[in-house]
Amino acid sequence: MVRTVETGQTGPIAAPSPPPPDAVLPEVAPIIEDEEFEKAIPPISAEDDAELDRPLESIADFEKRQAAEAAKGGKPAAGGSAEATVEAQPPQVDGVPVPALADGDTVEAIGDAPISDAELAAPLPPLENFDVEPVQFAEAEDDKDNVEIAYSVKVNGLDAADDSTDVDLADLFGDLSALYDGDGKADNAAMIRARLSADGELMQRILASEGYYDAVVDTRIDRGERVEGEEAEERQRRPITAIIDVKPGKRYTLADIIINAAPTIPPTLIADNFPLSVGEPIVAQRIQGAEAAIALKLPQEGYPFAKVGQRDILLDGATGDGVYTLPVDIGKRSRFGGIETTGDLAFDAEHVEVLARFKRGDLYDSRMVDDLRQALVATGLFSSVAAEPQATGESAGDDTEYVTMLVTQQAGPPRTLAASAGYGTGEGIRLEGSWTHRNLFPPEGALTFRGVLGTQEQGIGATLRRSNAGRRDRTMELVTEVTRSNYDAFNAITGRVGVRVSYDSTPIWQKKFTYAYGAELIATREDDYDFTKGARSYDFYTILGLTGQVGMDRTDSLLNPTKGFRITSLIQPEGSLAGRFSPYARLRTDVSGYYPVTDSIVLAGRVRVGSILGAARERLAPSRRFYAGGGGSVRGFGYQELGPKDPNNDPIGGRSVAEAAFETRYRFGNFGVVGFVDAGQVYRSSAPTFQNLRFGAGIGARYYTNFGPMRFDIATPIGRKPGEARVSVYVSIGQAF
Repeated sequence: MVRTVETGQTGPIAAPSPPPPDAVLPEVAPIIEDEEFEKAIPPISAEDDAELDRPLESIADFEKRQAAEAAKGGKPAAGGSAEATVEAQPPQVDGVPVPALADGDTVEAIGDAPISDAELAAPLPPLENFDVEPVQFAEAEDDKDNVEIAYSVKVNGLDAADDSTDVDLADLFGDLSALYDGDGKADNAAMIRARLSADGELMQRILASEGYYDAVVDTRIDRGERVEGEEAEERQRRPITAIIDVKPGKRYTLADIIINAAPTIPPTLIADNFPLSVGEPIVAQRIQGAEAAIALKLPQEGYPFAKVGQRDILLDGATGDGVYTLPVDIGKRSRFGGIETTGDLAFDAEHVEVLARFKRGDLYDSRMVDDLRQALVATGLFSSVAAEPQATGESAGDDTEYVTMLVTQQAGPPRTLAASAGYGTGEGIRLEGSWTHRNLFPPEGALTFRGVLGTQEQGIGATLRRSNAGRRDRTMELVTEVTRSNYDAFNAITGRVGVRVSYDSTPIWQKKFTYAYGAELIATREDDYDFTKGARSYDFYTILGLTGQVGMDRTDSLLNPTKGFRITSLIQPEGSLAGRFSPYARLRTDVSGYYPVTDSIVLAGRVRVGSILGAARERLAPSRRFYAGGGGSVRGFGYQELGPKDPNNDPIGGRSVAEAAFETRYRFGNFGVVGFVDAGQVYRSSAPTFQNLRFGAGIGARYYTNFGPMRFDIATPIGRKPGEARVSVYVSIGQAF
């Protein structure tokens, strides 16, 4: 509230209240006695009494008598008797007779117009004989529905105020102005006046928001100076200028700042987070921001029930000073207590405690409450959910009290259908669909059935997943699946059962460190090229393996990073049984980095190195070897195309791999363009030699959505060899890395 100093005050006058229905009113003496009233009434004669008792004549008789009297020029008397009529005299005004009226009645209060034209008295012709002819105008009609009026806008006197503020007032006015929004055209002058009036009020508000409370804003329309002999129509056609004259006046400043609040812990909590200072101009945006800063900071520092009251700014017109007063109710300093749930529950309060990043006794922090709310939403189990502190009055020591977090749940539909599609040269078309019940085994026990249908891969599987299993963001999975693969490198029918525990980043909480571990049992029948026989043959493999993975993430985004780096290392000790047992270990490390050159250009790079130790390539199932080439590997080449080949020029995989990629990403709005160069090779040895690297280059398009970018890449191999495609195309969701 902003107010100025005033003296004197008036108030409304209250209307008298009616007396209650059972009230006893005092006796009032009569104004005139009854006897005196009776004497004042004139007596009624016998004739008058007989006239009053006479029955009324019928309407028909009345009309006949009126017609007869009109023919004689007389008028019946008041009693209605023909004998009582008198000779009617024509009315006069200032001694001049009034003309006869249309119906002959010369004494009507409002008479009819005299008939002086015989045509007006003639009967109308029948409708079928009525001749309709179009009206001929002297000038041709204008074909335009609306005749536009051009105008210009001129603002005078704003420069002084504009130079004194941090905001470009002229630019701000231009963005909000109705006149400027009209692009200098209007349907008529009234519309220009309406826009000018609205812009005058707008200018007043803009100046007041910057402390110019005494500003005077005048508006006018200028058609230029009048030219002698100029016709009115010519003047109307002259260009119009809508003028706004501004007199900013003095700019008010803060002479004193008064915060009415109880003591806080620490004592300077409010002062340290209130950015206003004495002597600065009274700017509405600064004041609102300062109040919002207090309302935000107090709940973060243990005051969940803090409320910022209505401000009061007292302006002194003589000095230009303003005294700012703000009441703040800090409420009781509090600590987290228990958690309660209500509503249509998806899970109980015990599981809510697993999601919370605070424990009983921690000082209340609204950021932790927001994080809990986001974690609840991320489960996907609610149509609506809220978390609010509730006062308990229970002392927590140190002049604080416990608050209970009340979580109001409204469980949503737990089932989900999902589908995805992709295409890659060498991989073909791949369609994947799934059905999930996200809370079949509460809390957060999900069952997913998955199916893959592609030109080179088909499969079905089921996954039992427990999210937030005993700890926030920890996931336990049990997977079983059967797939059929038909690639140039190998054909396989594979059954797999695996268990995995992971601690991963999520879209709402990107973690610096992640890990995963698990085990899997694989039974697979695959074909491989036998160099001793000179032909491909099938073999059956039984593989038992363990998995361990660690990661470090220092990027700014999980789905679309623009700066920072990531490192992920994977180790998989396995044993393969194909005739005899062959133990080995698969190792792989991925490193990626991102550097923003500008706000719209990002340089990104990736390196991958992998190695298999402990077994010859022939003892490894073809599906467990390393391959390179494709949309997620080396673009420009087909899927699994790089590396050692058999005599039929089909890839057979290797025991080590080296890959690198470099991208320049340019984004404009929701679209982007990417230029890239990839390199890689697969080697027979257990360690990559980095020789004979193959390169691919290309360009890609990106469309950025709220769930990640959609990717379309087209690439070609550098130094293409016989059998390699000239162009490879890759379509998927997400960046290449």
